[in-house]
Amino acid sequence: FFLMDGIRFAKMHGSGNDFVVIDNRDQVVPAADAPEAARIFCRRKFGVGADGLILIENSDKADFRWGFYNADGSEAEMCGNGGRCAARFAFLNGIAPADMTFETLAGTISAQVKGNRVKLELSLPHGLFLDRALDVAGDEVVVSFINTGVPHVVVMVDDIETAPVSELGRTLRNHDFFAPDGANVNFVSAGDGRLYVRTYERGVEDETLACGTGSVAAALVASMKGMAGSPVDVVTRGRETLRVYHRVNRDSGAIAEVFLEGGAVLVYQGVARELFQA
Repeated sequence: FFLMDGIRFAKMHGSGNDFVVIDNRDQVVPAADAPEAARIFCRRKFGVGADGLILIENSDKADFRWGFYNADGSEAEMCGNGGRCAARFAFLNGIAPADMTFETLAGTISAQVKGNRVKLELSLPHGLFLDRALDVAGDEVVVSFINTGVPHVVVMVDDIETAPVSELGRTLRNHDFFAPDGANVNFVSAGDGRLYVRTYERGVEDETLACGTGSVAAALVASMKGMAGSPVDVVTRGRETLRVYHRVNRDSGAIAEVFLEGGAVLVYQGVARELFQA
């Protein structure tokens, strides 16, 4: 994968969830090549290294459209941390104003950029259920579920530090109940008026330092269970704090609005010239 003229990119992160972001309005990465480009750019040591690739593209419905690809090349509907990075990138590069909208596979997202922080209004979640027992290798595991743009399992734990994120996370992510698409898996504990979350992400196939839509899922499930209000601070594995605003009806399960606020950091910009799939 040899880049004759190079491809300009930015390396960004939201709470340690890191991304390669490319202005793709001129199709420097053709749509057919996007999955391979994600695998190549995101591969650590051989590429730039990231959890995902974000392509900023033209839209006739919003300020821009994004294409979001996980490190394994799979396309994802939405990513809260990536959404904040995309919004700040678009603002810094004159693609969109501070108050903007952008298209995703999960719907049109609103964003407001304030310095290096971004507040997203997410599309309304769906598919909520609470406290369902699943059989996992002969053991009963109680899980909740909500789709906050992407599907999320939520498992409440007493101690976030000892949560079996890699082992149980991988098993639940591939559980037949969530087939064929699978789901991200969030382990959540509450304390000191805050939530603490660790997430096993599909597509990355490992624990990440943060997951924006996972933090939203954790906040909404905790709210429905009477464990959190609005706004609520969610502490990620990277030790950064995301703030989730929401309006829910615990009796009916109706969710009226959801906002996610947190940092979006521009680490560096560069030009990729020689990348290959080793």
